[in-house]
Amino acid sequence: MDIAAWLLSLGLQQYEPAFRENDIEADTLPQLTADDLVALGVISIGHRRKLLAAIDALRASSDTAATSTTRSVAAVPGTAPPLPEAERRQLTVMFVDVVGSTALAGRLDPEDMREVIGAYHRSVADTVGRYGGFVAKYMGDGVLVYFGWPQADEADPERAVRAALATLEEVGKAASAGEWLVARIGIASGLAVVGDLLGAGAAQEQTVIGETPNLAARLQSLADPGCAVIDAQTRRRIGGLFECRELGEFHLKGLSGALCAWQVLGEALVESRFAAMHAASLSPLVGRDDELELLLRRWQQAKDGEGQVVLISGEPGIGKSRLIAALEERVAGEAHLRLKYFCSPHHRDSALQPVIARWQNDAGFVRSEPADARLDKLEAVLLPLGATREEVTLIAELLGVPGGERYPPLELTSERKKEQTFGALNRILDERARRSPVLILFEDAHWADPSSLELLDRLIMRLAFLPVMVIISFRPEFHAPWVGQASVSLMALSRLGPRQATTLASQVVVGQALPAGMLERIVAQTDGVPLFIEELTKAVLERARQPDSAGSALSVPSTLQASLMARLDRLPVAKQVAQIGAVLGREFSNELLAAVAGIPEAA
Repeated sequence: MDIAAWLLSLGLQQYEPAFRENDIEADTLPQLTADDLVALGVISIGHRRKLLAAIDALRASSDTAATSTTRSVAAVPGTAPPLPEAERRQLTVMFVDVVGSTALAGRLDPEDMREVIGAYHRSVADTVGRYGGFVAKYMGDGVLVYFGWPQADEADPERAVRAALATLEEVGKAASAGEWLVARIGIASGLAVVGDLLGAGAAQEQTVIGETPNLAARLQSLADPGCAVIDAQTRRRIGGLFECRELGEFHLKGLSGALCAWQVLGEALVESRFAAMHAASLSPLVGRDDELELLLRRWQQAKDGEGQVVLISGEPGIGKSRLIAALEERVAGEAHLRLKYFCSPHHRDSALQPVIARWQNDAGFVRSEPADARLDKLEAVLLPLGATREEVTLIAELLGVPGGERYPPLELTSERKKEQTFGALNRILDERARRSPVLILFEDAHWADPSSLELLDRLIMRLAFLPVMVIISFRPEFHAPWVGQASVSLMALSRLGPRQATTLASQVVVGQALPAGMLERIVAQTDGVPLFIEELTKAVLERARQPDSAGSALSVPSTLQASLMARLDRLPVAKQVAQIGAVLGREFSNELLAAVAGIPEAA
């Protein structure tokens, strides 16, 4: 295969030098992961998704060819069994439909109607592709989209809802043959078997078996024009990230029992992802006493005028955000200013998005309010801090607020405007720090855009004599450039020990009964990861309350399914070994694994 030609066919020929310099050839191409693509310089999420889908297609065609050529010699020793064509997965399914398409077809010439539907299909495909959606099927004016296959992501329901809101907007803006379209969308999440190939030739398609796609289609029929409706599981998985309106219970055709539905109104203004996903009371902090004490000591130093930076590193679910929340609780009674910024995987390409969201929240912006009202709110925040007209103009433009005649745009080059905007933000922070100590919480830096990291870097360089403490949390794959600098502390969170894990699980079950021996099994199978401990314990409690529950099986909670599958999907070769191991049991010998898998020892 010609790698350059392959990239050109995808419209991504700009990455050809990086592939060539890193010796990516036809035999190594199917093994590339999302992390590999990042290392190759593929920063755009849309481009990574496009490449991963194309790589999955190559891998699938390779597997199919291998299966067909070895079918008659399937028992040859030392050869690996073909990868399964279908998988059981936690999926979020989106069904998009055009409102009034029948009437539209009645008044348009068939060729014009073809042009309208074609433009609509392209608009939907382009939009959902930006959010990692996989277009599984076009059904006239209907489009079926999967989130969670072929590549899982821990935030698949959130991606689906964001894609739905963007799709409604894009379809509403697109016009073809003089016609404006309005769509409506249904979204459902649940377990399904996906990946079977049905049909032949051009009619061949990847299907999903289960109730989830049917539920998404039924929910779509409940939606008003220009609206998206979601099911209970999707609603639970998106937490407080979006504003939703409960529609009540419905009895939907072909589905048993009453089902609840919600209409998504738009993205919510939230302080952090952690707060949005943990609206209920937090579980107790267990096993982090030393780490909390260190944070409190650094905070005292910062209040004394010695600026401090604490870097908190740890794998997903290890408790980075919970530790930060505990610090917030401990210092809540002290006079200080808290500035909280959170990064999102959906805004890696949006310059200064965490900063913009923080300012919008501080100013109290309300959706759809006029520009003058927003300027008034911005002035109320900035003018008491001594902001100049130029600074107000720059920050208003950063937030997308038209200055009008009050604050006409400045005639500056883009580079000069960036420098002055950074200067304005830093000067305002200095003024705030002169009035009270400042606690800055910058969460999930591994998802930060380059401009936000640059602004953060400039802040850290000038922090020495400011009463400011900056806490930056991130996953281990993020390279923190500040390690080793003066007044910078690195804190790597480890997993909990068995005794600490037992304590945490016991706190979750306070006042409730668990089957005998279940607590020990939970501790043994969650490997000391606090999130796993909490979610598995809650799932066991919920199952124990069901009258038909056997009470002995430990299944993976739906809240963890996508996260764990995403980790497996990043290991295409090792994934098969992990799945075979999962069938053998929690513990097994290398000899047994090798014998069952039929894979050569070196592999």
